[in-house]
Amino acid sequence: MTKNLSYLIELTYDKDYKGYVADVVNLYGCMSQGKTKKEAIINAKKAIKAYMETIEKAEREKPILQEVVSIPISFATA
Repeated sequence: MTKNLSYLIELTYDKDYKGYVADVVNLYGCMSQGKTKKEAIINAKKAIKAYMETIEKAEREKPILQEVVSIPISFATA
């Protein structure tokens, strides 16, 4: 099943780089860049794909059985 999701991409011109930085606002830390707006957006789409593949891989590799342990803690007061 293919999901179509929307992402907000914020483009900022970087004078030092002389190009655009594309920050994918919905995905923390997901960004890219390009010399033109079009190139920055294309690169951001590639970054989104890599980001989502990494998340999916991490989900597949999670342990199936997780154990929750409750430990009572008491505090002595003077």
